[in-house]
Amino acid sequence: MERELSLSHAGADPARGPLIIVASSGTGGDMQPFVALARGLSERGHRVRMLAPALQEEAARAAGLPYWLFGSVEREQAALDNPDLWHERKSWGVLWDSLAPDLDALRERVRDLPADEDCVVLCHPVLVPMAALARAARSDLRIVTAYLAPSNLCSRHDLLTLGSLRIPGCLPPAGAGLLWWALHRWFNAQTLPSLNAARAKRGLSAEPHFFEHMLRAPNASIGLFPRWFAALQPDWPRPFFEGDFLLPAAQRGAGLSAELEAFLAAGDAPVVFTPGTGHRHAAAFFDAALRALRRLGRRGIFVTPHAAQLPPVLPADVLWQAHAPFAALLPRAAALTHHGGVSTMADAMRAGIPQLIVPYAYDQFDNGQRAKRLGVAEVLHAQRVSAGRMGRLLARLLAEPGPGPACRELALRMAAGAEATRALLDGVEEALLGQAARGAESAGATPALAPG
Repeated sequence: MERELSLSHAGADPARGPLIIVASSGTGGDMQPFVALARGLSERGHRVRMLAPALQEEAARAAGLPYWLFGSVEREQAALDNPDLWHERKSWGVLWDSLAPDLDALRERVRDLPADEDCVVLCHPVLVPMAALARAARSDLRIVTAYLAPSNLCSRHDLLTLGSLRIPGCLPPAGAGLLWWALHRWFNAQTLPSLNAARAKRGLSAEPHFFEHMLRAPNASIGLFPRWFAALQPDWPRPFFEGDFLLPAAQRGAGLSAELEAFLAAGDAPVVFTPGTGHRHAAAFFDAALRALRRLGRRGIFVTPHAAQLPPVLPADVLWQAHAPFAALLPRAAALTHHGGVSTMADAMRAGIPQLIVPYAYDQFDNGQRAKRLGVAEVLHAQRVSAGRMGRLLARLLAEPGPGPACRELALRMAAGAEATRALLDGVEEALLGQAARGAESAGATPALAPG
């Protein structure tokens, strides 16, 4: 299913530069930073069009920009309904199988653009194979990848964890490389058959390694995280632009519901719990959360659009919200317990509150360890969740002084949000338009966009 929204908007003069296609996939935590980037680029006068999964049409429409859709709601719903989507080892196969049938979606769109229409692509890493197929139709297509989290860059020099397996800091890069090789053999078996079948249809050579393709196919890459969270590594793709966390566009200026305001005013600061917007199989998470709150004598807020996974009855001191703007809610919370999505983690850092991170899959394990290393979080793997463990870790986080000083220091570091966003958009423009990227390639250096 593909549909298109055509909107007129300021700055749509082709003389002002190429069409920027901002392409993302995944759940709300993946989509919102790309929506924010698309809006920011449009506000600077660029012509921008989004490419989004059919299930994320509401997010694409809310951006107020022209957009294309790919995929089918039914297939994407089936992936979200599959509990293996949040399984440490099986998750990637479920994700890829839902995406693989649509690998030609971007190619078909850019092929139909006017021959003299210059365009560039800013995409989520998982859509790089799709963008590379599109470049087969337009050989001059420039591709820039925006990385939400550092673990997706597969560095041998800064390897904290592979899934739930903690990696000792003394492991040399060669040893880390062997671990990545073993893990990627597993991923290659799941991804390469369908990827190379799609490439063969277009007369393209087979790719021997999925993640090498993902890392090397783009013309430039940019990190949507700051240097103090993950420093530039010698084996990251070049040119690489260092960036910063981005405040999701959906949260700018969003206020709290009357129900939520009344709950917050009625007692002590609550502990907020969320397993992420796309998680539909977190009944054990919420059951443990409710029992941990009772042990601690604390109030709580459960945030999930999927009410079926909540305990059947919630006490008066625990409130359910389908959605909540974290930028407004978290500064009034005592702590946040969540899955380790990078956008949610950054929201808690910005609010200056401690975090209990419960990773399930993907980059969540690495994000959790980085937050713990900064002194603002504890980590409890999802397969080990219990009311006792959750309660003990929350008690440690909420004790005085606990991580409070580190949280406040980090919040001050992140307070210059508007300035950081401007610097990030400067870097995105340079990466997309190519001037700085060409300079970096010739100079053998990587531009730094945010202070260390």
